[in-house]
Amino acid sequence: MLRNAFEPWHLILIIAVLVLLFGSKKLPDTARALGRSMRILKSETRALQDDERTGTSRTAEASRTAEAPRQEAGTPRQESAARH
Repeated sequence: MLRNAFEPWHLILIIAVLVLLFGSKKLPDTARALGRSMRILKSETRALQDDERTGTSRTAEASRTAEAPRQEAGTPRQESAARH
């Protein structure tokens, strides 16, 4: 069914429509942004796969690191309230 889905003239037509819609000045910026997004997506999927292999969770690590500063920051306030 999709054996010959994209032939060369299909790709030329798609590129022509993109140039007409976005203009030639915005296409490089759009391609750059798409490339950055793909790199971020790949790095996040690799990180998730590594987490699954090691058995740790990024959300668990993030919650542990987020709780630690709150506890440390809360201690001086409690001491200063006890002094007054």
